[in-house]
Amino acid sequence: MSAAVIIEARPDDYPAIADIYNEAIRRGDASMEERLKAPSDIAGWVRAFDSRERLYAQLQGDDVVGWGIIKRYSDREGYRFACETAVYLRQAQTRKGYGSAMKRHLIAQARACGYRHMVAKVFATNEASIHYNLQLGYSIVGTQNEVGYKHGRWLDIVIMQLILK
Repeated sequence: MSAAVIIEARPDDYPAIADIYNEAIRRGDASMEERLKAPSDIAGWVRAFDSRERLYAQLQGDDVVGWGIIKRYSDREGYRFACETAVYLRQAQTRKGYGSAMKRHLIAQARACGYRHMVAKVFATNEASIHYNLQLGYSIVGTQNEVGYKHGRWLDIVIMQLILK
């Protein structure tokens, strides 16, 4: 299998990005969203971005196998050097190194955009995501117990951070 290519997402990628995100929404193990997304929702995200926010698509040939996002941690000025990132893959494409490749790309791009602090919020039950973030230099800051409610159960979120120096 050849390496996946990571590009800044194009409008033609939005249907696949929505489809991948909808897989996670339906599964209930990686997103607190409950409403499924349409390509127009993804376009709305991008239209609302500031100059340092990015959406990337991960391509294997012509197929979008994953996507990643860099977004502001907060719109309050004092947080201007902090961003939040997220990576989503097609369920059939997990455990192939795509997530780590995308996260490394996000780290490099966040650094290039002038961010110093990166945050990842991970479901406490998502051990694979916690593990690969730790391998990439993130540390666990803490756990928010029962912060989310989805599919009839309370969910814990692990907060992770990476300080870029």
